[in-house]
Amino acid sequence: MERSNDRAFLSGIAASEPEKSHDVKDGAAYYRFPLDVERLSGAVDRVNVIVRAETLELCPVREGDPVTLSGEVRSYNNRSGVGARLVIYVLARELRIEFSEPKNEIYLSGVLVKEPTYRRTPMGREISDIMLAVPRRYRRSDYLPIIVWGARARETADWSVGAEAELKGRLQMRKYIKIEDGAETEKTAYEVSASEISLI
Repeated sequence: MERSNDRAFLSGIAASEPEKSHDVKDGAAYYRFPLDVERLSGAVDRVNVIVRAETLELCPVREGDPVTLSGEVRSYNNRSGVGARLVIYVLARELRIEFSEPKNEIYLSGVLVKEPTYRRTPMGREISDIMLAVPRRYRRSDYLPIIVWGARARETADWSVGAEAELKGRLQMRKYIKIEDGAETEKTAYEVSASEISLI
């Protein structure tokens, strides 16, 4: 498996124009846009992309553009009370406007911070849920939910908190229904679906 602490490679279609996301202390501005990446099944994952203004100036993105990018998977806790609590996105380091086959490749290595949860779906498929802390260079970590299927799910079920793991997978979106105040509300969750995973 290719070894990398946190790398994301995506190719898809920009679903809307970039809009201002936030500024940071050094004065840098960041923009965000959704990128639609088609799976082999035909389903589409809409990935949230954030990019520095300077990078966007070198490679302007318009709705409908075919975009290829590389970067890292990031997360933060949304404390506004609106939308998902754990927000996951790709921080784009490089952008290109070019036609390419859809790509959604994620490479991560980090530390398990919760005991894996092993279960079977209603259709009988084995699945294991993992929370991986992926360290950044500056004493921070991104906490990313990982799902593992089949025989690999059985293997990871016995892993312990503190174990170091590396994986290859894809960043995917999943719709689900949540009951709030007696009413059903459709929500969207993001997670990394691991195709390869092993202990370091």
